[in-house]
Amino acid sequence: MRLGSIVLFVALCSLTAYYIYEPIPEEIEERWKLMLTNSFFRSLSHLADFSELLELKDYMGVMYLITLLEKVAPVSDEHVKVTEERFDGVEVVLYQPQHQESDINLRRAVIYLHGGGWCLGSSRMSPYDLLARKIVTELDAVVLSVEYRLAPAYHFPVPYEDVYRVVKHFLQKGVLAQFSVDPERIAVSGDSAGGNLAAAVSQQLLKEPGRDVHLKAQALIYPVLQALDLNTPSYQQNQDMPILPRTLMVRFWSEYFTSDKALFRAMMANTHNNPESSSLLKFVNWSAFLPETYHRKYNYSAPAVVQGGEGEAGAVDGPFQSFADPRASPLLVPDSALRSLPKAYILTCEYDVLRDDGIMYVTRLRAAGVEVTHEHYDTGFHGALMFTVWPTDFLIGRQLTYNYIKWLKENL
Repeated sequence: MRLGSIVLFVALCSLTAYYIYEPIPEEIEERWKLMLTNSFFRSLSHLADFSELLELKDYMGVMYLITLLEKVAPVSDEHVKVTEERFDGVEVVLYQPQHQESDINLRRAVIYLHGGGWCLGSSRMSPYDLLARKIVTELDAVVLSVEYRLAPAYHFPVPYEDVYRVVKHFLQKGVLAQFSVDPERIAVSGDSAGGNLAAAVSQQLLKEPGRDVHLKAQALIYPVLQALDLNTPSYQQNQDMPILPRTLMVRFWSEYFTSDKALFRAMMANTHNNPESSSLLKFVNWSAFLPETYHRKYNYSAPAVVQGGEGEAGAVDGPFQSFADPRASPLLVPDSALRSLPKAYILTCEYDVLRDDGIMYVTRLRAAGVEVTHEHYDTGFHGALMFTVWPTDFLIGRQLTYNYIKWLKENL
């Protein structure tokens, strides 16, 4: 009996170790902590797949548990005043310094857009709440965190339009005066899908004639910038990396546009382009826009182009206009649309499927004459900025946060 218990215990330990262990690159610090963290994400993902298979709850509905577990009530403290507002009908969380003397100088402002693949996340999650408070106290700035609506309940362009409405509302001189914000010191920023929204808003604001208030900076943290080629070197290299494997990123993209699983299957095979969207692939030709060091063993191969018609291939014809829309894929705009953009901070991580999106945007912005600060983390992985709260606090998360706020302090 005793021997049987020992055998069972060893078997359970072996199974647990097998499940937790992943071949994470040696260069990444705190590898075992990342393995343990990712085991939770993987378990939840398996549960979400099972729930969807049984038609109990859709995949993203189960994954939203991550957001719920991290949610906090945004409350004021001795340094930061926090209020929940509605700007043009959209929920926002507003962070301001507590001292409000009448003769105080005008402040900087950061409009922050959370990540989560347009399907998950919230400005009320503890890591975003902590980040907003740090920006307020270290920059004496106002932070506007946007609670845009999420897919799959609201597909593109609803999340983008929510953000755009908030930004336009905030950039009115009367609104800026209300919160003592300097019209010449405003940045838009975001991580992952939030970086996508920040880049898209920065581009679209340039199209408004007669605008009085302009953004001074855009800060994009491992942004997702294009949906045409989902097989770039970083997608291939990091397809099984923790936190954001390729399958999950493709699922985020497809859910952003439609709940039709045919698009997900087409995007997984990288066969979702039709003749019209394929004309924009020149803007994501990574053999031209990625430095040689990132080419490695990969050879450029343009994604397959599928003609319209019946069945699986034809099913992607509907949303192609969405993933070819620069409001969804900011990397797809011509060079002329980049030239007047505000200075940019772009953060990329080596072990991230989205690495090449960010680097290609750096290349194109610099070629268009935009001032760009590019910080690349050789040991970084996707989502690291979020890992600053116990028990998932990582040294890399603190490093990213420190350097990001330092750049804002020096450039805003």
